[in-house]
Amino acid sequence: MGKFQVIDHPLIQHKLTMIRDKNCGTKVFREVVNEIAMLMAYEVSRDMPLEEVEIDTPIVKSTQKTLSGKKVAIVPILRAGLGMVDGMLELIPAAKVGHIGLYRDHDSLEPVEYFVKLPADIDERQLFVVDPMLATGGSAIMAIDALKRRGGTNIKFVCLVAAPEGVKALQEAHPDIDIFCAGLDDHLNEAGYIVPGLGDAGDRLFGTK
Repeated sequence: MGKFQVIDHPLIQHKLTMIRDKNCGTKVFREVVNEIAMLMAYEVSRDMPLEEVEIDTPIVKSTQKTLSGKKVAIVPILRAGLGMVDGMLELIPAAKVGHIGLYRDHDSLEPVEYFVKLPADIDERQLFVVDPMLATGGSAIMAIDALKRRGGTNIKFVCLVAAPEGVKALQEAHPDIDIFCAGLDDHLNEAGYIVPGLGDAGDRLFGTK
């Protein structure tokens, strides 16, 4: 079973409270989502492989550690996932970015795939699938299905707020996937929204209704 981790660093918790507030405007919401994503990237990249390299310090020759070139791709689930990309790229600037477009059918609440564009070598990359919300789990499951069909094997799912129902569904569908969130919330309501949650992340990021 992949690991499930709530990254509850005080800075992350503080910033998450800021964006939960319904009075947080679009500009601040967008900035803070990126800040949380950057802070989370520090933790989700913790097991990236290192190799040794010889360098000259100002004092002496020395063998030190460097990232071993394990290639990374950040894959946002459109459209809300876009809000987390720049923050992660701040820490991992060499990462490539793929996109998976899903929308939720308002009658069935099931996700529908409409767009997939990925780096050609995703089978060689550490993939970080990002979406602010893990609610029913349907979108995350479908996005990871899409990656696995195309050869992706090393996949982590990163979100801001998760509902227990979504975590359970994602773990059952993809038991090999590590799941990271900044907050594990109480439950889903009848409309499929996370409670207490932070509303519709896409609308709040992009100022739409």
